[in-house]
Amino acid sequence: MRLTVFWQRMADHFGQGYADTFARDHVMAELDGRTVYGALDAGWEAKDVWRVVCAVMNVPQDKR
Repeated sequence: MRLTVFWQRMADHFGQGYADTFARDHVMAELDGRTVYGALDAGWEAKDVWRVVCAVMNVPQDKR
């Protein structure tokens, strides 16, 4: 998954403004205690981060 697709999906689910806030502030155990930005900076693949976000935040199946 390209980062542009990842960020578009984040914006579609959370809204443009909150997607960035969520990505910066929400620490998830499933990302080894990292935020979305932290996981991406640590080398996690965007598709894997998106899967974690979907699971943790109960993103509807049709948006996954």
